[in-house]
Amino acid sequence: MKPNLWSTLYRLAELGAVQGTVTTSTTTLAETLNNSQQTTSRHLIELERQGLITRQPSLNGMEIKITEEGAKELQRTYLTLKRAFEEPKPKELTFTGRVFTGLGEGAYYVDQSDYRRHFQRLLGFRPYPGTLNLRLPHSQITKKKELEAYSGIVIGGFEVSGRSFGGVRCYRATINGVEGAVILIGRTHYDDSVIELIAPFHLRSRLDLKDGDKVRVVVQVGEGGDRALTQTTSPR
Repeated sequence: MKPNLWSTLYRLAELGAVQGTVTTSTTTLAETLNNSQQTTSRHLIELERQGLITRQPSLNGMEIKITEEGAKELQRTYLTLKRAFEEPKPKELTFTGRVFTGLGEGAYYVDQSDYRRHFQRLLGFRPYPGTLNLRLPHSQITKKKELEAYSGIVIGGFEVSGRSFGGVRCYRATINGVEGAVILIGRTHYDDSVIELIAPFHLRSRLDLKDGDKVRVVVQVGEGGDRALTQTTSPR
């Protein structure tokens, strides 16, 4: 997100738009941001277009609410700054979750040739066409948000036959001691309690796992584990 948009989103958060709806006008908001009314209006239009806020006219101006995705954007920035000021920085993050049967979308996405090709090049292995899904306890959801503050290895979105596929961020990891990676899919039906794992083999078979089994995942986030390698894929 562009810095000027972020400052507008941040100001809305200061006004209370994360917890509830705030009523303001573009003129009033522009004054607090030291922007013109036209610039502030453009920022609000763009924030709404990106799904970071909702807004509707009211008698006193506009009613604006920061969406869940907008709140996540702010939280990612907060965690990045928190990590920057804290010492020592962790070299790894550990998660413990329980296996559950997913919706099957992981197999579909991982099997896309563009994803598969870049997984192999950037992670060093060709992933088995599917993901292992873990549900985290509530106490680890904040830690997952901390993971999201690290750059990871980024594979950009692409389009095939008129269908668009969102970006994916990857983090090298060990899964009950074996090689793999955590992937954060830009477009997913899962909530923040779920992490998805890939490996060069069928994890359930290799680790003899069934639904409800506990799995320990150690994610590498330091000394190269959070490299910002960005790859924008294309159909060919």
